[in-house]
Amino acid sequence: MKIVQIGTGGWGKNHIRILSQLGVLSAVCDADAQRSIEYGEKYSVNHYSSVDDLIGCEEFDGALVVTPTSTHSEIATKLLQAKKHVFVEKPLTYKSEDGQRIAELAEKNNVILTCGYIERFNPAVDIVKKIVGEKKFGELLMLEFHRENRIPLHIKDVGIIYDTSVHDIDTANWLFDDMPHVVFARSGRVNHEHEDYASIMLGYKNDRSAIIISNWITPKRVRIFSAVCTDAVITSDFISQEVKIEKKEETEIPRNEKQEPLLLEIQNFLGAIEGKNNLVVKSQEAVNVTKIAEAALLSSQKGIPIYLDLK
Repeated sequence: MKIVQIGTGGWGKNHIRILSQLGVLSAVCDADAQRSIEYGEKYSVNHYSSVDDLIGCEEFDGALVVTPTSTHSEIATKLLQAKKHVFVEKPLTYKSEDGQRIAELAEKNNVILTCGYIERFNPAVDIVKKIVGEKKFGELLMLEFHRENRIPLHIKDVGIIYDTSVHDIDTANWLFDDMPHVVFARSGRVNHEHEDYASIMLGYKNDRSAIIISNWITPKRVRIFSAVCTDAVITSDFISQEVKIEKKEETEIPRNEKQEPLLLEIQNFLGAIEGKNNLVVKSQEAVNVTKIAEAALLSSQKGIPIYLDLK
């Protein structure tokens, strides 16, 4: 299998490392020609500064798109039109209608389109997903997420909702196995061109809810969530991957092996291409996350709840 990567900055260098480790990296592409050359030489693969040149000159099966959000739609469209399998880093697109369009294009051309909602591959989330699914501690009622740290210098084209909150929006949908019907949010700006702090409430059927707190202000890096069930509270840390279950009279700490979520995520994409496993993140689910993010921004601007009807 041959996989190319488009975008080599920031987070993208980790994708390149893993593709190389797995022996499938065949070319890199970056609008910054010097950086493209640097990574091409580092990993001994072909390098390009133009997506059109890459598609025209390179033989490959699939591509990872790790570029600024505003470029996702155009790049993914070109790859899907060339009938390549595509993995796009989150969020899928800036506008949900663009995401819907490329999802339909992928289906039409019978190729895979997925999105990098990495927390689905976090062993901590996997444990909670299994506990919730088995209803070992009753029904899941509420989720609360805190994702906080100082502002990342490389994020310039979107605010915290699109860059950060989307992870927890997707994880909430994944754990509830449902889509919210209402969104209410408040956000503001202190140090960034876009919003750099946000509080989002998602309402699901049967009075279930998720509260998502995100900011680029807190000096300490925080990545935690809790799941309130009828018979226990489950807390977890996305970074340490530790899970703690607090019941009425005792606390349980499940044993789990720490793993790199990005490796598991990329392996899922490759396995789906080969038909070895099912794709974990479906394109329509990624489109829905963008719709929810749009609703959160609109809710914050208007100061009202936004009602949704997501398929």
